This record gives sequence, structure tokens and C-alpha cells, in this order.
Amino acid sequence: MKIPHLAPLAGVDQLVFRPGDARAREVDAVLGWGFKPSSRAAEAYARRHDKPLWRAEDGFLRSVGLGVSGAPPLSIVLDDRGIYYDAREPSKLERILAEDDDLEDPELLARARRAIDRIVAEGLSKYNDAPVGPVTLGEPEADAKGRVLVVDQTAGDLSVARGLADATSFRRMLEAALDENPGAEVVVKTHPDVLAGKKRGYLERAAGDRVRLFARPGSPMPLMREVDRVYVVTSQVGFEALMAGTEVTCFGAPWYSGWGATDDRVAVGRRGRARSVEALFAAAYLRYARYLHPTRRTAGELEDVIEHLALQRRVFALNQGRLFCLGFHFWKNSYMRHYLRCPGNEVLFPWNARDAERRGLDRDSRILVWGQRESAAVRSLAARHDIAITRVEDGFLRSVGLGSDLAVPASLVFDSRGIYYDPTGPSDLEHLLEQGRFDDEELARAKALRERIVAAGLSKYNVGRGEVFEVPAGRRVALVPGQVEGDASVRLGCRDVRTNLALIEAARAARPDAFLVYKPHPDVLAGNRPGKVEPADTARLCDHVETRASLADCLDRADEVHTMTSLVGFEALLRQKQVFAYGQPFYAGWGLTEDRHPPARRTRRLTLDELVAGAMIRYPRYLDRESGAFTTPEAVIDQLVAERAEATDRDVQIPWARRQLRKLERAVRGLLPS
Repeated sequence: MKIPHLAPLAGVDQLVFRPGDARAREVDAVLGWGFKPSSRAAEAYARRHDKPLWRAEDGFLRSVGLGVSGAPPLSIVLDDRGIYYDAREPSKLERILAEDDDLEDPELLARARRAIDRIVAEGLSKYNDAPVGPVTLGEPEADAKGRVLVVDQTAGDLSVARGLADATSFRRMLEAALDENPGAEVVVKTHPDVLAGKKRGYLERAAGDRVRLFARPGSPMPLMREVDRVYVVTSQVGFEALMAGTEVTCFGAPWYSGWGATDDRVAVGRRGRARSVEALFAAAYLRYARYLHPTRRTAGELEDVIEHLALQRRVFALNQGRLFCLGFHFWKNSYMRHYLRCPGNEVLFPWNARDAERRGLDRDSRILVWGQRESAAVRSLAARHDIAITRVEDGFLRSVGLGSDLAVPASLVFDSRGIYYDPTGPSDLEHLLEQGRFDDEELARAKALRERIVAAGLSKYNVGRGEVFEVPAGRRVALVPGQVEGDASVRLGCRDVRTNLALIEAARAARPDAFLVYKPHPDVLAGNRPGKVEPADTARLCDHVETRASLADCLDRADEVHTMTSLVGFEALLRQKQVFAYGQPFYAGWGLTEDRHPPARRTRRLTLDELVAGAMIRYPRYLDRESGAFTTPEAVIDQLVAERAEATDRDVQIPWARRQLRKLERAVRGLLPS
């Protein structure tokens, strides 16, 4: 079984694949996959060595993609009695439902209800890779008296035969749906594996005056609002219908039938205890299934998987359509495909505006550019088709390593109004901070997030060593972070102070008695960008020039920060330091900084946690660079801390030639298909 992280999913310390008879003493139990042919070897081994046999299967909230397409599961079930879909014999799940009085615990049922509500609200299902957007059956026929849904399954599905059903069950189900709902429209829903061309269904050719095939991908959950009843044989969609409050009729014996929640046409004598939908859910999703934490790759909880799948769907919704990425450096193409991932969309990288039109750009397309680097031809193209340009930039938690060294970013921002570093016009971030409302839960999350960043000593690039400079006793430390002088944030966000030398001079004028520490920008220090200050000038104006210590260590020593538009000012605010802004960075103008030129559009007074919630939780998009999934800022913090601990190179200190080789490797990777 090629399942990543199977050991934590199964809750075992060690997995031994295909152990020989000589290793039987090392084995506590034997694991086989359901009743598939591959499980026969496991059954024989367990019998031969008198070991317990565990049968594994996919869980009920499995993954984003389809199992038949190779998507790894985030949930499995393990059963030491049988397996949940085999109604011919008892299973662990059946025993839980029949015998466990704990299923009526009010706290457990309340947890189940909260999870059900989240699953229904987010439209989650076993698989979650269907195109996003409104899923609807459409308007019923004018003379239709209601509508019912009939759920098809894949031919040969083990849950059919082992659910006391066969091919005739599907025919009888369709006939009953027609007979029992006179005048109603009967919609037959095709299975996702059939839509993907991987398998065949039982009702692919269903036809009749009132019968309509629904062969579109999409979560079944929204469909439940449009039907009066759902008919299934053994499909899990039946239980999803129960969660949505829709009546269900079963023509086989799925795990959730026989407990009083469904209309059953096949009886299972062992079942009879009445269970609510919440109790059924608690048994199957909370007691029976096991989960993998999506980012830590350790044993997790149902809620971890719900939030992860919901996050994927929310970002998918932002990535719909045909997306034309214009003017991107080619090495960014590979990771941009990950950030723009969405089932059913198309991401294109045309050479120029003319190539974009040749490839079918129209007013329903979207145009993305990096920062403000689009050509006049691209602006004209967007205007002709009435398309708002979306601008992309690095997020505020980026990488271990420099952007100019082509390190893949852990976060990006996508802005449809402008871009956060350009105060000459509005941006999505400015709009969010001026108009957005943050509840107590989000503010508590923001507080915990900034405290975690500070405790971990993180910054945007996370380069430099853990060394600190000495400060004479009694001197107030003013940190002056250098910037890349050609940077757009300096060009657009500064007026009178526009160079690193001018910034140092302004800081010295403002704080003549301070211990002034100048820290050059790491890209400038690495020789990748302009902005060098001559040693004679730093010797005249500064008490110390710091080139080795990490930014986080410098901020810990500083009492205040003087900056043009650097993100260091924001990182200083996270550490509750005093910040003097000589330009108009995104964090200025909200009452948290001393501003030389307050931005006129920013009238709201924010708390630090409101600023963090907007800038670090809502505005950026975060990527798990190991799995390619969208993730949270909290997960990125954990990953950056781990990467920094494992890093062998010291970024700006490594030899120039080796750094160029690493950049070449990353550039070539951008040319390869992802």
C-alpha cells in the first residue's frame, strides 16, 4: 500500500511491509485493505501465525482528490471485526452503534452536531475535488410534483455485494423512486469515478419520461436543498443527505441503515437500536475513523481535516476560470501553478499580451501580474476586455532564504485593487483594514500568531546567525533597516527620504543620542540588489553596522525602528516596539506608528491584533510546500522553524558560486511541469 504517513494514520509505532514468516514474532497485528484481492495475503498470514487481522478502508472525509487518481487519504478506518460496508458480518462500527451507551453523551453529541453543521455549510464530502461554484440541479419541469435524487454507484463496488445488494437493486431503486413519487422529477446522480472515466456505473443509461441523468462533478451536499428524498443502495451520499436533513431510502444495507434514521428496504437483523443522526455521526466519524493532521503529518482529529478541506475549497473558489499570468519570471511558473490550483481551471503563461489574445483571453478571463511590472500592452489588453488586473507579491512570511536567490515563497498575496506597498492607490489590504470587522475569535488567533512569530524569532527571509551586538549601558537602541533602493515600495511609498543614506541621516537627526544600528538589506548584502551605503557614511552616522545577526535578534535588542517602508517596521510592531515611518508602508496610518507622511485614506484606528488579523490571516495565501496544499499561517510558522533548524547553508554567507548554482537549480525547476 503506497499511502504516505500510514503509521500515524493507523496509530501504530511501526509498519513492516510484507514481513516474511521469519519475522512473525515482531508482528502484533496484520493489516489488509478491505476485502480487495490484495488483502488475501494478509488474511493468510494472520491465520498462519495466529495474529489479529485489521481491515483498513478510506475514511468518510477522505481527501481533496479521488483515491483512484492517487490522492493520499487524510482519513482511514481500521476494523478488527470486519469492515463497515460488509453487512453480512458484524463490524467494529456496528458494535459501537449497537452497544456503546457513550454515544448518547451530550458533549459528544454536541461535538458531532458542530462538525455536521461545518461539513454541510462548507459542502464537504468524501472527495472534494469537484469544480467549485454553485452546484444545482436546475429548474424542475414546470409540471413536476417535486424532485427526488437517485444515487448511482460504480459497477463492482464491494459495498454493493457486501451491502446485501446487486445490480437488480439499482433497477428496483429507480422503479421505486418513480412509483413512490408520482409526477416528481427523478434525477440520477452519476458517481465521480464514472465522471472521471475511471469506472462504469449501474445506471449510466437510465432513461424515462421523468428521469434525468445528472452527470456533473460537484459536492452532493448543495443538491440536498433541492430534493425531497434521496434513494441509495449503499452509497455514503445517503448519510450526507441525512446530515443535511433530507429523508433517505436504502435499497441495500449501508452502515447507517437499520438504526431508525432511514427508510430501509433491506433488513439487517443485528441492527435495531434507535440512533439519531448525531449518534450515527459520532460513531462513524469520531469513534471509528482515524485522521491525519494535514500539516504536521501526525495523528489528528476530525476537525483538523474539516478545516483543511474547507480551506482548500475556499481558495479553489478564488482560483476559478482561465487565469493568464503575464510578465512572470519563468522560474516562478512552477510554484504559481500550485498557488492557483483549482479543479477545472486553466492557468496559462503567455509570452506577452498578443500571445494571451491568441490563446483565447476574453472578458471572462483573469489577468495576473507580478507586482506592478506589467507592460503598457498588458494594461491596454486588460482595459479592452474590461478585466481588473490582479497583482501578486510575496507574503509577509516568505521563506528560509532570499527571494533574489529564488527560494520558493510560503505565502503570496493576490490583490485585485492595487498592491499593499503602493499607497498612491487603494489595495485589498487597505480596504480590509479600513472596512473589515474582526471577531473575538479571529483577534485571539492574531494575538497567538504574533506571539508565536516573536517566540520563534521569525522574519520574512529568516537569514542570518544567532549573534548579537553589544550595546553600551544606558543607550537607547535605534535600529535602521536598509532597503533595496530600486524597490517599488520605496519608489511609490516615499517622498523626501528615498535612500538608505537619507534614512540613516533622518534617524540620526531624530535620535542624536541613540545607539544607532544600521542593518543592510540581505539582498543588498548578498550583492543581488542596489542600495549599498559607503563605509565612510556609516562610520560617520552609525554606532554599529550589523551584517551577521538575524533580523529577529536585532529587533530583540532594539528599542525602536526607523524605516522608509520596510516590512521590518511591521515585524517591530509584532514585538511591540516603537516604529517611525518615513514613508507610507501598509502598516502606517492606523495609529500604531509615528508617521512622517500619514496616508490620507487611512482614517480608522486599529489595534495591533486587528492589523495582524488583516495582514497575516485574511490577506495572504499560504502554501504547504511539501504537499502542495493550501495551509494556515500557523502551519507555515512551524515549517519555517523546522526548515531554519535543518538549513546547512547560511544563505548570504555561502559562496557566490554556490548561490548561483542553487538559483540555477530553482530556475530550471520552474520550467518543468508541476
